[in-house]
Amino acid sequence: MLRISQPRNALQSSRLALGLLALLLPLGAAQPRTAPTAPYPDPPQVLFKELFVAVQSQSLYPDGKTFVDAVPKLAPEQILARYQAARPDSLEALRHFVDENFSLPALAVSVPSVPEHKSVTAHIDGLWGQLTRTTSSAAPFASLLPLPKPYVVPGGRFREIYYWDSYFTMLGLIESGRHELVQDMVDDFAHLIDAYGHVPNGTRTYYLSRSQPPFFFEMVGLLGREGSGEAFGRYLPQLRSEYAFWMEGAEQLQAGSAHRRVVAMPDGAILNRYWDDRDTPRDESWREDTELARSSGRPVAQVFRDIRAAAESGWDFSSRWFADPRVRASIDTTQIVPIDLNSLLFGLENAIEAGCQARGDRGCADEFARRARARRAAVDRYLWDAAAGSYRDYQWTQRARIARLSAATLYPLFVGLASPAQAAAVAASARKQLLDPGGIVTTPLVTGQQWDAPNGWAPLQWIAIAGFTRSDHKPLAAAIACRWMVNVEEVYQRSGKLVEKYDVVSTGRAGGGGEYPLQDGFGWTNGVLRKLLVLYPAFGAGAPAGGCPGGAAH
Repeated sequence: MLRISQPRNALQSSRLALGLLALLLPLGAAQPRTAPTAPYPDPPQVLFKELFVAVQSQSLYPDGKTFVDAVPKLAPEQILARYQAARPDSLEALRHFVDENFSLPALAVSVPSVPEHKSVTAHIDGLWGQLTRTTSSAAPFASLLPLPKPYVVPGGRFREIYYWDSYFTMLGLIESGRHELVQDMVDDFAHLIDAYGHVPNGTRTYYLSRSQPPFFFEMVGLLGREGSGEAFGRYLPQLRSEYAFWMEGAEQLQAGSAHRRVVAMPDGAILNRYWDDRDTPRDESWREDTELARSSGRPVAQVFRDIRAAAESGWDFSSRWFADPRVRASIDTTQIVPIDLNSLLFGLENAIEAGCQARGDRGCADEFARRARARRAAVDRYLWDAAAGSYRDYQWTQRARIARLSAATLYPLFVGLASPAQAAAVAASARKQLLDPGGIVTTPLVTGQQWDAPNGWAPLQWIAIAGFTRSDHKPLAAAIACRWMVNVEEVYQRSGKLVEKYDVVSTGRAGGGGEYPLQDGFGWTNGVLRKLLVLYPAFGAGAPAGGCPGGAAH
């Protein structure tokens, strides 16, 4: 493992920074290999070069996200000239230099409530104002990307808007009567697609080389009447642009090959994978990524790419992406065709078809109906495991379905891709292997990764509940809703907070693991719980008499 000791003087600090920079510059300073649809502003590791490496390699701040969110007071070349002249010779001197030349960010704070004085519903309704931001402009050379309209951040260290988080946040905003803010956020995401050709992971320059699970079509669907394609027609240009981003290069692929986010399966069918256009350490986790890559014994550029691709998935990190489920250094995300991503793209294809119909474009509607049928057939061939009764990810370089189960198996039900027989089989396997006393567990494996057991996450509970409701397994949906709501309420009663993840095995406890301390706020937990409190009011005041309904937990 690469071990980075603290520098004792200016010369040692300079050599450390320059040596590490030389190791990574051939990989990191270049622009993405495939040109984006619009020029991307450079992220902090490119702008601040050896200063960036010195700050991140020495863990000047406990959270690597702190420095990359800081606002520079001068142009990067001026700050670098000052740094080269000053040669800070200790951590204290380096911290002083950064304080002199940058404005450090604050956490997105949400104030806890006193549960006996404020119900969880009232607490959530009050949080929206605390988590709403308006940043129509950004300081020069700052990493923040401006947005034209107000938006809601998750909370804590997540002080900018995030892509897939926001759909689940919007579910609650609607129930809180914040329809205008939902419209504003949809328009913000449409703006990002217009500006960059896709929705980035979050609104920071260092997130621009990747996206996140494509939920924009679901956000748009919240704006229109159920069964109406009017909203899809209104945002059709952005829906088609996002689809083009995910499908770029598909037409030229030969069977058994891949390009960016598309994979040509052995029979030539096109499915998708997660990807990132850079193959460097993440700006916000530079030291951690560097150490992991150096310890892996693998080409470091590939490890960085797989780490970044896992970040695009939103499941950062999970045994789902590891060749050896217990070893994070075996991460091979880009070799995996995931069921959740392909389910969402099936949903996007159907949304585009509806939008084309709304605009009277029959040729477009027919084309995307055909694409959705082809994707469903490919998913059934490669990602459906009839013997296991569940959908699985596929290792396309080894031409083998991955045997491990995860809550991603629920996505085909959420978007209507699963047949009634497949949905029934998934319901049986989920009840047996994923349903725990506090809700749906992310995976059955305990690995220390935050997207594994014992953790459960609000978005996955909603995917499960909505999917089982859509496929007419309503008692199971109600059981999941009840267990999750009671679990979250127990933590709220104890702490006055809503947090980003929960222990669903022991219940009444916040989740653990991950690269950073537990965050509270928390956007998607607020959104999903607020929605469930409307759908299942009987479960809102804690455990109902006789316990939650539904099947036994595994």
